Amino acid sequence: MAKAAYPIWEYGEYQEVQFSLHAGDKQSAVWAMDQAGVARSVVANLLDAVRPGVIPGDDLKALNRWVCEISALDPRFLPLIAIDPRYLSVAENVEHLEDMVRHHAARGIKLHPPLQRLDLTERSLWPILDTCIDLDIAVVCHTGPSRDGSAVGEPDQLRSALDEFPQLRIAMAHMGGAAWRQLPAFSRDYPTVFFDLSEIIAWTGAPNAPSQSQLADLIRAVGSERVMMGSDFPWYDIKDTIDRVLALPGLSATEKDQILGENAIRFFRLSD
Repeated sequence: MAKAAYPIWEYGEYQEVQFSLHAGDKQSAVWAMDQAGVARSVVANLLDAVRPGVIPGDDLKALNRWVCEISALDPRFLPLIAIDPRYLSVAENVEHLEDMVRHHAARGIKLHPPLQRLDLTERSLWPILDTCIDLDIAVVCHTGPSRDGSAVGEPDQLRSALDEFPQLRIAMAHMGGAAWRQLPAFSRDYPTVFFDLSEIIAWTGAPNAPSQSQLADLIRAVGSERVMMGSDFPWYDIKDTIDRVLALPGLSATEKDQILGENAIRFFRLSD
């Protein structure tokens, strides 16, 4: 449902993009992983809408418990839970996050500033980031322009939070999306931040996206040791994303191995 209602507009009109036909349920995810030879997948939970008659905070907590239960039954799935100040206060989010990590094996959180209307320059939200550091968990944050014209999802908007929390273990999804040109300077200023290729690699060649060679240059600029694949399944097929990584020009086999798994093992500490 969320997939059908989520138009991808920021890269401009592009008829060549190949969307997956999968709905994104667990069965299709397992099938797609097996077809692609993938050992582990990160499940990035996000509450986009609340069903009528359901208390928002309760719905958020229930979805987070559900994604952790799936991961408990199948350890190939690594659960990132949703944290959302629209539905719980910051203090309630912190309490819920601590419970999910300590008692339900959540491995991190997913943030989507444009969709959740989060402005991470607001200090009122920083206790959530501080808690992630205390719990030693990962943060995956959507990056890209906002359709309303605000900059809340652009990489440079995260600068003040990272200045305050330089030890935050964070990955910026989509390599900045259509704001990808901010990344070379950003990555130099924040050398511990990771990035992923989800979505943007499927749109290479679109008007507001890099070409294949520009994306390869961008990976080299930020450092291939800091870039993870990211499939954005079920919007795009996992195997197709892997094939696109393997086809990137000018990157060595070692660099592609880093992108296809070795960096994720380090970032998510899967060898612990």
